[in-house]
Amino acid sequence: MVSKVAIVEFDDDDVQGAFQRALKSIGGINDLNVAKRTVVIKPGVFHHKKKNHPTPAMLNAIVEAFDKAKQVFIVESDNYKGTGTERLQIWKDVFTKRVMPFNLSEDTDTKKASIAGEQIGLSHLLYKPNVFVSVHVLRKTEMGTILKNLLGLMPEPEKARFHKKLPNVLIDAYEAIDGIDLAVIDGTMAYRTITLDKGVKTNVLIVGRDAVAVEVVGATIMGVKLAKMPILQEAVRRKLGEDNLEKIQILGAPVESIREKIRKGSP
Repeated sequence: MVSKVAIVEFDDDDVQGAFQRALKSIGGINDLNVAKRTVVIKPGVFHHKKKNHPTPAMLNAIVEAFDKAKQVFIVESDNYKGTGTERLQIWKDVFTKRVMPFNLSEDTDTKKASIAGEQIGLSHLLYKPNVFVSVHVLRKTEMGTILKNLLGLMPEPEKARFHKKLPNVLIDAYEAIDGIDLAVIDGTMAYRTITLDKGVKTNVLIVGRDAVAVEVVGATIMGVKLAKMPILQEAVRRKLGEDNLEKIQILGAPVESIREKIRKGSP
């Protein structure tokens, strides 16, 4: 099956419409958007006092796309910058009776997973048949975005020790939860440094069912050399997705036009 990745530009007031167009381009999510499957959305956020994280508008667009799901959880774990609960307040305007925040570090209902030679208890919410959505920002880093976001599944707040074996940690976690069902890169802003201090207004989103392919497209837009991304290489070694840009069906805006948009907007 060909990996499809949609690149859609949007206006500030049309995030939801753009997201729906992206989903239509890749063939929809009818198999995921069903009443019997709970949806779990993991946004990438390191520090709740900064703005370099998926926007509430993007989270709301994802939530609205899963309109048949009876329950949607937006999840995060503790880290040394704050608790998962505290950091999830970034998206408080998205919360309803149907859409709830959930701190993975506080879950007592866990299932042991083999992660880089350790047995680590991961939250029950992360396992199938629940739908798992990974959403992160568009950034230039060899550490990745969509796949790097899986570090937030680890319940302990001090995660620095995992960095010594990060590719195995992340891809073991990916396999433990049976993969990412939908990958979304929120390119409202594009960040050209790993510190994410300065961003360029881009207003683009990248969406696909193949998380590896989405990672490849995002990295290519930001000028990251794929051969220097060990996380991506480990995923490819385990045959978890498509890494050949020429074999990825890119729908919507061309990669080069988004790259040029970022270049023109850079200081």
